[in-house]
Order: sequence, then C-alpha cells, then structure tokens
Amino acid sequence: MKKILVTGANGQLGNEMRLLAEEHKNFEYFFTDVAELDICDEQAVMDFVSTHQIDVIVNCAAYTAVDKAEDNVELCDKLNHVAPGYLAKAAQSRNGWLVQVSTDYVFDGTAHIPYKEEDIPCPNSVYGSTKLAGEQEALKQCPNTMVIRTAWLYSTFGNNFVKTMIRLGQEKETLGVIFDQIGTPTYARDLAQAIFVALEKGIVPGIYHFSNEGVCSWYDFTKAIHRLAGITTCHVSPLHTEDYPTKACRPHYSVLDKTKLKKTYGVEVPYWMDSLAECIEKLKQ
Repeated sequence: MKKILVTGANGQLGNEMRLLAEEHKNFEYFFTDVAELDICDEQAVMDFVSTHQIDVIVNCAAYTAVDKAEDNVELCDKLNHVAPGYLAKAAQSRNGWLVQVSTDYVFDGTAHIPYKEEDIPCPNSVYGSTKLAGEQEALKQCPNTMVIRTAWLYSTFGNNFVKTMIRLGQEKETLGVIFDQIGTPTYARDLAQAIFVALEKGIVPGIYHFSNEGVCSWYDFTKAIHRLAGITTCHVSPLHTEDYPTKACRPHYSVLDKTKLKKTYGVEVPYWMDSLAECIEKLKQ
C-alpha cells in the first residue's frame, strides 16, 4: 500500500484531499500542517519521510496572501520556493514522487489565448516569482515531480472569494468588483479529484494546468455567486483594475489550457458554474 503525505492539510485543497481520501482507501495517508511538520525545516522533512516510508508527497502548503507577500518576501520565498525543494529532496531520497501545486501567477497575464504548459513564465509579483522558483526547485531535486498549476481556488473550507462575496452581498447594498481580469474559478474539490486520478493511474512527471472549464471575470463570478446564493439585495457594479489598486500585480488574463492533463489522465473537467453551484449548496447546509 502506497504511503502518501499531504502537507498543508488544513488549507482549502488539503481539506478536500482529506475528505476524498475516504473514497480512496487503497493508500495510507499522513495529513500534516505546520503543527505536525514544518516543511521549512529540511531535517524534519527528511526524518518524517524516512520514518514513515512515504512514497508520494502532495504539497498543498503555500504562502498565498498575494499582497502581503510583497512585504514578506523572505517568508513567502521560504514556503513557496525553498520548502518544495526540501520536499522534493526527501521524495527523491526514497525514489518517490512529488505533486507540487502551483499557480496561474507564474504568467504576467498579457496573453489573450489560454496559457499552455510550455508557454514561458513571466511572473510580476513576489507570490508568482516564488511559486515559479518552487516549481523549478521541485523539478530539479526530484525528476518524478508533477507540477499542477491552478487558479482562482475556492471551497467550503477557509477564506476565499466565494465566501467573501456571499458575506459582502448579505452585508452591503452595493459592491464594486473588477471586470477586466479574466480567468477561471477552480473548485478545490475538483482539483483534489484530478490529483487523485493522477495518484491512481500513476504520476507522469511534468507540468500540468488545471482549473474548471469556461472563463469569466471577477465581476461575472460575483454575479453568479449572488444568484446561486439567493442574494438579491446587493447591486454589483463592474470596476476597472485601476479603480481598485492593490500592492501586487494581478494577471489581466490567466485562463489555463487543460488539454495536457485531460489527455494524460483522462480527467473530466467540470464547468465552473456547475462546480460553483455544488459548493454553494454545501455552504447552505
């Protein structure tokens, strides 16, 4: 029975992995967050992987506060770049495998057609730069690494855009949301499902893209959230990016091409609106 370590297990994706593990009982799991395993401690990582004879590491841990990252460069780099290198080294020491979760922020968002895996990354934020460095470090230290880039992640767990827009929609009469940044929301449960397909079928190393199907702006996303959540008392207005300045640059266009993942693993990718409806139904329960 393969032994799988899931780091960042208290986050959105980690929690979804935990739930889906109930349906995949052919693996033995170790779910850790910083209290159980500090992935920034190289020796601790090596000891844990060796002691528990880990075969596959799924790294769901990351520094994801995009604006705060601009001021906390060292911590962000440690978690997003250095730590994946430690995990990769530990996986390699056992001839094991690593799944490193990455981001659309490795691109600057100046394209107008979906980004493929072989497109040249060009991050323009600390978060994006450190995540790209983490991809490169992981692939360098462990050839058996699957990097999976995703975007606009949300779930029933933790803080995310969906929950924030529901809360604001219930509290406010008007709301301005950016309409000129285009991407695809990703339900963390769908991403976790795709990772499990890779674990079941056998990981093929390399870089992959995963988000839900379709495209929208943050404004469209918000309108859909409010409609599905039954919020009718809040008027949502479209904003330009320059109307809502942030410390870190956001990609204006970050739609990911998922062809490679679908072909390699035979993954069925749900439409973003369908997955959003599923998540909001769960939040209502």
